[in-house]
Amino acid sequence: MSLSSPERVTELLAAAADEFVMPRYRSLADDEVRQKAPGDLVTVADIETEHFLSEQLPAILPGSVVVGEEAHSRDPEILGHLEDHDAVWLVDPVDGTVNFARGSEIFCVMVALIIKGQAVQSWIYLPLEKQAAFAERGNGAYWGTDKIKVPEAPEAGDWLGQVNLAYFPKGQRDHVKQAAGLLGRIERLGCAGQDFLKQSRGERQFSLYRRLWSWDHVPGVLLLQEAGGYVARLDGLEYRVQDRVEGLLSTPNIHIWQDIKGSLLGS
Repeated sequence: MSLSSPERVTELLAAAADEFVMPRYRSLADDEVRQKAPGDLVTVADIETEHFLSEQLPAILPGSVVVGEEAHSRDPEILGHLEDHDAVWLVDPVDGTVNFARGSEIFCVMVALIIKGQAVQSWIYLPLEKQAAFAERGNGAYWGTDKIKVPEAPEAGDWLGQVNLAYFPKGQRDHVKQAAGLLGRIERLGCAGQDFLKQSRGERQFSLYRRLWSWDHVPGVLLLQEAGGYVARLDGLEYRVQDRVEGLLSTPNIHIWQDIKGSLLGS
């Protein structure tokens, strides 16, 4: 099965952002935001962007289907498409919805193409910068036309990263928090797409996620891997697009991955 045209997908993301996302940026009415669950927001920008991309993306690759975050909130069974369809588009219409609703600049639009259960292409589009990061398995990672390569990391203690403590058992949180503080500064972005992009550029050095959703993590994982970074589940196994609860640690290389995993959770 052939892959998609990267430029065509980027054009769709730009069109969606221009028409549905940016007109609502710092302009959301009260009735354009609601809670799906405590702390989990959805806005009219999420819904309209996903609807647009769900109509347009299958036309690029006939026979493909779409799994979107908002569609999943209505029908959780849609995740089964990742295993029973050869070509699947993962869509996160506004990654960092809480940030977006608050008027923060830390949000993006993400898409990944899954072929036979493996991520082969991904896009992270930043509407405020009108630019996309793109990755293709085996062909590298790019910011626009510039290739992205993870630079050498600074010394431990000077690292910047994030650890989502809320999803760890209460008995582990104090230890994980204390150990993470010894690695460097902890700063949660609330936007996985921008987190992985910043790691790919060397602006951040690690992230530890405990709760996984495909649309949140698959696009950025492929980007970071193609930029030369290292990502694996906490049990050391390769991250798969359907993985949900094992946890995920991303770092500049396997040696730092092993060091951080040992420091935070034990060997």
